Parts: sequence; C-alpha cells; structure tokens
Amino acid sequence: MFAAAKKADGIMGVIRRTFTHLDLKCFSLLYKSLVRPQLEYGVSVWFPYKMKDIEAIERVQKRATKQIKQIRHLSYSDRLKKLNLPTLRYRRHRGDMIKLFKILHHLYDSDVCEGIGPTEVI
Repeated sequence: MFAAAKKADGIMGVIRRTFTHLDLKCFSLLYKSLVRPQLEYGVSVWFPYKMKDIEAIERVQKRATKQIKQIRHLSYSDRLKKLNLPTLRYRRHRGDMIKLFKILHHLYDSDVCEGIGPTEVI
C-alpha cells in the first residue's frame, strides 16, 4: 500500500475507535482536517500516475465514507454527493489546473517559475 494511504488509513482507524457514532457533519470535519491532508500532502510532486497507486489512495476515501451508518448502503458516488466531497483524483487535477493558471498568469514568483511556461518573443 502507498505510504500516504497507509498513514491516512491509520488515522481513519483512530477516528473509528474514538468516535462510536459519526454523523455527516462530524465525519466531514474530521476527514477533511485529519485524513485528506495525509492523502494530498505534496501531491504535485509525487503525483500518482499508476492505476494501483490511484486506486490505493481512492480506496482510503471509499472505506472512510462507509464509516457513517446513515449512508453506508449508498454507492461511493452517492456517498460523496451526500458528504459534498469530490473524488481525490478530481482534486489532484483541479490543483494542477490552478497551478498551471498561476504559472501562465505570472502569479508565482518569477525566480521560481523561470523557464516554465510560454516565453514572450519581442
């Protein structure tokens, strides 16, 4: 299992053992503040491209959303809709598009982005 997925799974285990009843709001707060950051930390550097890595990371969120008894019976996509959560794959692609926009519009420090993006010909 991917290291990030393993660590996030461990944190989810702590949440599972600590909270006997999770409602939608409580789960969402705990998941977004404790688990998801583990899955997304530095993702622009180690961007998972192999399907097994992508599935390992997404599997953590799938299992996590099953912790809520009220929505456990729903499909994964329906559980995400109820919790107002996007897939992790969507969040990675969205983050990449935001970074590209900032690079193209010179919103990052020019020293950091030197040589990246279109060059202007005078």
